Amino acid sequence: MKKLVTSVLLFAVFAISAQESYWTNYSFIVEPQNEATVVKLIDDYFKAHKTEGVTVTLYANHFHDPGNNASHTIGFSGSLDALGAMYANDGGDAWDLLSARLDHFIKDGSGNRMGTTKKRYGDTEGDFPVQQLYILDVENSGAFETALTKFNTDHTPVGRVVMMGNITSGISPDGENHWALVGYKDFKGVMGGANATLSPAERAARDAGWKTFQENNGGVRMVRSATRILVGKW
Repeated sequence: MKKLVTSVLLFAVFAISAQESYWTNYSFIVEPQNEATVVKLIDDYFKAHKTEGVTVTLYANHFHDPGNNASHTIGFSGSLDALGAMYANDGGDAWDLLSARLDHFIKDGSGNRMGTTKKRYGDTEGDFPVQQLYILDVENSGAFETALTKFNTDHTPVGRVVMMGNITSGISPDGENHWALVGYKDFKGVMGGANATLSPAERAARDAGWKTFQENNGGVRMVRSATRILVGKW
């Protein structure tokens, strides 16, 4: 699949499980008048063609900066063996047909990445279709993971999920090497943020904990942030 595999098909879909998982993501640009057609083509294909152990997700890029111009990201996640098996299979005629059809409706590719999901905090079994995504340049990954784990253990996310991992390929000149996201049930949750449902005392305690995280995270620089919406999952 020409555009979908090489330059089409920011970041992440992640399978929520108890162990580390692997992911690959392909971002692309679809003009508004072609969005419904592209979504239907992808939906029809993955309803009929599933790879055991691989979760496929499609996200729409909603709030983003001008440099993050992808309209959608399709992602594949699962164990190392499951993803390896998927990439070892060329998909045959059905995959070639999907590729040819999508080539007519996808305007351009917008970057591809690969990495892992390392940690999950909060409601890891919930459904959180609206996600706040952060792409990070982390100086000390061990310190970052330890500090983030302590913060989310002391201030366990309620009604949302927090996830983090690394980026192993597709890194830009900005040097991003980690990601984190917060998943919410709706836009109200995203707009209100983590502090919206807390009492003043709880908010003060959480703010103090976040300050401690910042002081002990080993050095973290945010490269970009975005809000994305789940369009489909197979």
